Amino acid sequence: MQDLETSIRERAYQIWIDSGRQDGHADAHWLAAQREILSVSLSAIGRTEVCDGRTGPTKVRSSRKKKRAA
Repeated sequence: MQDLETSIRERAYQIWIDSGRQDGHADAHWLAAQREILSVSLSAIGRTEVCDGRTGPTKVRSSRKKKRAA
């Protein structure tokens, strides 16, 4: 996997291109790219499979509790 900073830099550049190459918005482009890259990275961590040693890999369940219909 690419270095995190490199991924953010490349995405920020793409956002700059997509926004018409307007100067003066580098910070906004960087923050948008950072938010997007970190969000994707954290989502990938949540979908990681874990092997408990007894059976095959199992999916990690979300720690959020679902509300039941009354």
